Amino acid sequence: MRYLPAVIVDIVLVLVFAAIGRASHDENPAGFLLTAWPFLIALAVGHVLAALLPGRPRRPWSVLWGTVVWVVTVAGGMLIRVLSGDTAEAPFIIVATIVLGVFLVGWRAITALLRRRRAAAEAQADSVPLEDEYPDDLPR
Repeated sequence: MRYLPAVIVDIVLVLVFAAIGRASHDENPAGFLLTAWPFLIALAVGHVLAALLPGRPRRPWSVLWGTVVWVVTVAGGMLIRVLSGDTAEAPFIIVATIVLGVFLVGWRAITALLRRRRAAAEAQADSVPLEDEYPDDLPR
């Protein structure tokens, strides 16, 4: 169950990628599933591979996990597109690699940064004594 939130976020981001791509080419954005399906299959494979790797990252929201998912999603998605008779021209490969990298690794990097900041703030708050912790008769 701990994998589900990360998988859902990744699915939504792949769907957003496909919808933006179709709209940017004046294609009907409603057909985004036609663009997205190869990447969704590769995304699922990426999550499975990340979970099975020896010495794997244990958290699906980690940057390392996201990197594995990103690489497999792009490479697998392109392979599935070509095998299904669609195209994978160089500009599309470049754009997909960059956008999916920002999407699939980016949210994890932001999450890691926010977690570190929160942990640092909590550690600092724990180390600073409150005014009420000093007895009134002791010098400060």
